[in-house]
Amino acid sequence: MALVGTDKDMSFYIGREASKLWKRFCAEVTTEINLLAENWKYILGGLICQYIHGLAARGVHYFHRPGPILQDVGFYLLPELGEDRAYISETVFTTIFLSFVLWTFHPFIFKTKKMYTVLIWCRVLAFLVGCQFLRILTFYSTQLPGPNYHCREGSKLATLPPPDNILQVLLIVPRGVLYGCGDLIFSSHMIFSLVFVRTYQKYGTRRFIKQCAWLAVISQSLLIIASRKHYTVDVVVAWYTVNLVVFFIDKTLPELPDRTSALLLPVTKDSKSKEENHKLLNGNSGDPAEWRPRTQINGKIVEDGKTVHEAVINGV
Repeated sequence: MALVGTDKDMSFYIGREASKLWKRFCAEVTTEINLLAENWKYILGGLICQYIHGLAARGVHYFHRPGPILQDVGFYLLPELGEDRAYISETVFTTIFLSFVLWTFHPFIFKTKKMYTVLIWCRVLAFLVGCQFLRILTFYSTQLPGPNYHCREGSKLATLPPPDNILQVLLIVPRGVLYGCGDLIFSSHMIFSLVFVRTYQKYGTRRFIKQCAWLAVISQSLLIIASRKHYTVDVVVAWYTVNLVVFFIDKTLPELPDRTSALLLPVTKDSKSKEENHKLLNGNSGDPAEWRPRTQINGKIVEDGKTVHEAVINGV
């Protein structure tokens, strides 16, 4: 009898939590769609700039001429991983990339949240576009002989034949992205990684994950050099350029709306549904048992026992 009662209680609990999760998900979808309707121009513009950056990187490959590898202090200090182990740096980058993308969609699932998915991507795309604009100017100013294995003398991939038609230039294929040459200063991998980690540093809530993220970026920097995908200067320039660009752009953008403060509004017949929707979006379900206070002090929230700055954009 006790086991039967326990099973019923467990089924009831799972059903109730699933219902809360679905309501929270639907409420978040509605909110994000409304934000997307207001900010779609920024998202679309950022995505178009990503395509332009890809075109620029492919275009400079036509100008690339292989030659002797330049002297590089990083190549002297770090042993060469070899072509068969070059995937290690890509694995680290892919982990950082996918982890960040998944994190930006966590408001759809988790009750505790600090930001909106649409607004955070508006901000991230602004950072990326600023950095990539400077990168295009840099690698078109001077073409260096690529240190990567497929960019060296004797490789068939080191140079591209003149295009037969405009479609060959405008069409970006994965092979062209992986085996590009000439777009060296500064590292695109470092742009994405530093922008993502800096964004999580400001909007994330787990100190341990922040520490792991910075450790991963430092490791990726060394692995890129050890894999001979970039010269050391490409990585060094990325470190200070990306951080400066993100710092100044972040200062010019408005702050994101606060999702952590609980609204204490009088409940009326007309406002009941709005209040319930707000609780779902900000981590409180409609169940009174789930209501709990949110600590906020002068625009800061408590994180792991310490206060951190609350960061936001208001529709960019």
